[in-house]
This record gives sequence, structure tokens and C-alpha cells, in this order.
Amino acid sequence: MPVTIAEGFASVVYTQRIAAQAGGALDSMPPSARISDLFAQDIPTVSSELLVNLSNLNFTYDKRPVLSGINMKIPRGKVVAIMGQSGCGKTTTLRLIGGQLKPSSGQVTVAGQVVHELDSDGLYALRRRMGMLFQFGALFTDMSVFDNVAFQMREHTDLPEELIHDLVLLKLNAVGLRGAQQLMPSELSGGMARRVALARAMALDPLLMLYDEPFTGLDPITMGVIGQLIRKLNDALGGSSIIVTHDVQESLQIVDYIYFMADGKVVAEGTPDEIRASDKAYVHQFVWGEIDGPVPFQYPSAPYRDQIFGGNVKEAAHV
Repeated sequence: MPVTIAEGFASVVYTQRIAAQAGGALDSMPPSARISDLFAQDIPTVSSELLVNLSNLNFTYDKRPVLSGINMKIPRGKVVAIMGQSGCGKTTTLRLIGGQLKPSSGQVTVAGQVVHELDSDGLYALRRRMGMLFQFGALFTDMSVFDNVAFQMREHTDLPEELIHDLVLLKLNAVGLRGAQQLMPSELSGGMARRVALARAMALDPLLMLYDEPFTGLDPITMGVIGQLIRKLNDALGGSSIIVTHDVQESLQIVDYIYFMADGKVVAEGTPDEIRASDKAYVHQFVWGEIDGPVPFQYPSAPYRDQIFGGNVKEAAHV
């Protein structure tokens, strides 16, 4: 007999309860206990170990090139980081993977499907197996913490409220905010809001998690806990995670592979050990936070002296 959505969720809750009693909910939970697998009938089964593939990807805003010749491969079961200076195209890459944007050329393949070729129904079905942690949290401001996390369950399923209650508490407990379930977003600190957004992003145990700056605004202790949560969640569910981040040292502890971007291109890639040992000037400067190097601090502009003094540069030199 086919499993109903309610039966599937009940099975997940029961499995996680048993695992929690054993002393490790995420470590012990089998890969089959993924809530988003209830939507597996909506999209083809993933037969390849390559979950996400970016092939010769190019993108422009109007006529301004943002991405040029991007190639990335995200295997199933891996945590991959995308790093680089602000404005190099990292968040745009996530938006292309999620189908918010369409590439100018090249293609993005997720779970065997070319994202920009999907119709609305196909794209929504694929997105139900994705989780997205937005850069600024993007919580619903007129909903409580509990209702924010419960939103996807109520929107995409016909679950009874008691099961939703159990699942929401599981997610909030994972990020340390079970006691804040009745608070409103306006009552949360920036770091707490980010943790609620993480709980909401993983509400349906997605096949693919996209994290846009997950460590921003977190204190060192919470940052370490959230980093390990991202790693353990990925391992337990057997999916893939893509992390856009500037937190180099924290990320190197949990990821399997790193892509470095600059000026809309991939300029370096490798495992954490390879990145730490890299002799490429760009990578070395970024990883170790050095002032001098090929990465400029200033956004491209006319010479500062020219903008200040205009046509009177020579006269100003004699002042």
C-alpha cells in the first residue's frame, strides 16, 4: 500500500523520537527518514551521485556580466562551500540553482533536471525538495517563531496539527530555540532570527540545502553548534548542502569541498586541506585575512583624487 503523507510524517517523528532516546537524533536517523521524500512522486528519482551540476554557466544583469563560465559539481551526500569577496556572484549562483533566475547561457541541473527548462509545476515540485536559508533570514514578520517553522508543513501537506507541533519542536530544539516558539520576529536578536530561519529551511528534511551566509550574526558558541548541525543534518539525510559564506575557518571544519569565486569566475577549488595549503595569492589572502594581495578593498571606481578635486588636481597638489 502507498504511504499517505500523514503516515509518512508520523513515521519520521517516531523514528526521530527513538533516535533521540538513543542519544543522537541526527546521528542515528536513517537516510530513508527524510520528510521531503514524501514528494518523490513529483520528480524523477535521483539515480546519479551528482545532485547539482553547473555547466559553463553565464549570467548578466541587463548588460552587466555577473557570472562567466561557471562549472561546479555538487555530489550527493557532500557539503560544498562557495567563497569569495562580496559582489562576486555567490548569491546569484544560489538563485540560479533555485530557479529564481534563468542563466544567459549554460545550464543548471538539479536532481537530473535542467532547472530553467522546467514549467511552473515542475519548478515548484523541485523546490519542495530544497531548503533555503536566506541571507537576511526572511522570516514572516507577522507570524510567531512556531508558525514560521510550521509554514511549509501547513502549506504543502494535510498533516494534523499535533504532528506539525511535534515536528516544529524537533526543528526548534535542534537550533536551541524550543523555548522561543511563541516569540515574534521583532522580539528576536539577529542571531536568533537566523537560527529560526535555519529551522524553517530544514522543516521538510530537504534533499538539497542552500545556505546563504548561515553564520552571520552568530556568537562563537552558536556558530560552532550550527556548523555541526549543518554537517550532521547533511550526513543523516544523505542529501547535499551548498554554503555561501565568508566564515572561512568555521567552514573549513565542516565542508568537503570549496569553490573560490572572483569577478564572476571560479578561480580556485579544492578540499579544505588543499585550500589551506594553496599557494595561490587570492586564496591565501582570503583564507588568512591578509590586507595585501590581489583582492582589492575598494569597489572599482575613478581615482579618488580625481573625484575629490575634479579638474583642479594640479592646483590641489600645490596647496
